[in-house]
Amino acid sequence: MKSPVHRCRDVEHGRGQTGNGAGSSFLQAEQRIPIPKDVITSSSASAMWFIRDACGIVCAIITWLLVLYAEFVVLFVMLLPSKSLTYSIVNGTLFNTLAFLALASHLRAMCTDPGAVPKGNATKEYIESLQLKPGQVVYKCPKCCSIKPDRAHHCSVCKRCIRKMDHHCPWVNNCVGENNQKYFVLFTMYIALVSLHSLTMVVFHFLNCFEDDWTKCSTFSPPATVILLILLCFEGLLFLIFTSVMFGTQVHSICTDETGIEQLKKEERRWAKKTKWMNMRAVFGHPFSLLWFSPFSTPEHGKAETYQYVV
Repeated sequence: MKSPVHRCRDVEHGRGQTGNGAGSSFLQAEQRIPIPKDVITSSSASAMWFIRDACGIVCAIITWLLVLYAEFVVLFVMLLPSKSLTYSIVNGTLFNTLAFLALASHLRAMCTDPGAVPKGNATKEYIESLQLKPGQVVYKCPKCCSIKPDRAHHCSVCKRCIRKMDHHCPWVNNCVGENNQKYFVLFTMYIALVSLHSLTMVVFHFLNCFEDDWTKCSTFSPPATVILLILLCFEGLLFLIFTSVMFGTQVHSICTDETGIEQLKKEERRWAKKTKWMNMRAVFGHPFSLLWFSPFSTPEHGKAETYQYVV
C-alpha cells in the first residue's frame, strides 16, 4: 500500500506540447529521473555538522558522563586496588580501548552530516533547468523547499530532508542517515561491549571481595564501594540491553535495505533489491577489512551514484 506521505509532497510535472498523443503521454506511469548525487549533496557534507537542539545536547553530554563514570569506577575501584598487575593491565587496556572507540564513534555519528539534502534548491529556475518531459516528475519538500530524492524524509529536529533517514536519535544529537549510519552502529556495538566487560569485572570484583577483606579490595570504604559497584552494574545492564537491541535492529535494517521509517510507514519498495552482503558493504565500505570497525575510516558511498526523484 502506498504510504500517505507520498501524497503530501509538492509535485513538479514535466510540461510539454505533443501531437495527437499528448493525452496518452500524460496518462503514462511517472518516470524516475536519475540525477547525479552531487546535485543533492549538501555542502555541509565535508564541513562540521552539529545540531543545536537542547534535548539532544543534554542527552549527548549525559552519554559521555556515564562513560566517564564507568571509567572512574573501573579504574579507581576495581583495577588499581587489584593485587594482580597482569589482571589490571589486560582489563584496563581492553576497557579503555572499547570506551575510546565508543566515544569516537559517538562523536563521528554526532558531527557527521547524515545525508542532508541542500535546503532551498527547489527553485522554479532550477526545476526548469532539468527540462522535464511529459510524465516526468520531481518532488519538493514544502518544509525546507528542497528537491526530495527517493527514500529521503524530512526531520523536524534537524529541519532538513535526510537521505535514507532511519530515525533521529537524541543520544547522538543527530539523525541516523546514509552518511553516518556506520558510526551509529559502531557506537551501539562498542557501548554494548564495554557494558558487558564492566559487568563481568563487577561480578569478579564482588566475588573477590566476598572471599577477602572488603577493606583490602578497594581504596574506598566498603559502603562506598558497594554503592559505586551497584550503580555501575545498573548502568552497564541498562546500556547493554538498550544498545544490543539498537545494534540488532540497525544490522537488520541494513541487511534488508529498509530504514526504520520505511518499515514503520510500510512504504512500497521501489528500489533495486540487493544481497545482504552488498547492503553491508554499502554502509561500511568495501572490501571487508578491519576499517569496518574503525570510527576514523570514512566509507565510500559511491560518488557516481544517482537518486530517483519519484517514489
